[in-house]
Amino acid sequence: MNEVREIEKEYMKKRVRHFHVGDTIRVYVKVKEGDRERVQVFEGTVIAMKGGGINESFTVRKISYGIGVERVFPLHSPLIKKIDIKRKGDVRRAKLYYLRERIGKAQIVKELELEKEQEVKAEEVKVEKPIVKESKTENTEQTPENTEQKK
Repeated sequence: MNEVREIEKEYMKKRVRHFHVGDTIRVYVKVKEGDRERVQVFEGTVIAMKGGGINESFTVRKISYGIGVERVFPLHSPLIKKIDIKRKGDVRRAKLYYLRERIGKAQIVKELELEKEQEVKAEEVKVEKPIVKESKTENTEQTPENTEQKK
């Protein structure tokens, strides 16, 4: 059994599992038309992930001209050029098949807001560090000695 896993490792991509169910992603797929090859983009919400190892796949759903379109992609396929995450979804389920019955805005998955708050805090910390100086923190207390020195 270990021999099979070793052979599968050769065909598996490195660092690909960076998205989850509920995320809106953009999948760049190589499409062959005759003797020409081009890259086609499929953007939608991940509604399911299943399998493991080399057999892992994910289902992406989008609305195209008012009609729901779902496509299943093998995660380690050589036809997938890259995957971009547009937004992180905040969901409580492993499979989002209930989105098939939803129409319009009811179909939109809530965005994960924890990461936004962390990004804002990180930006605030970056701004505050250069402003704060050690010499100012020592002389912040008003004492009679400090006021006499200023006169």
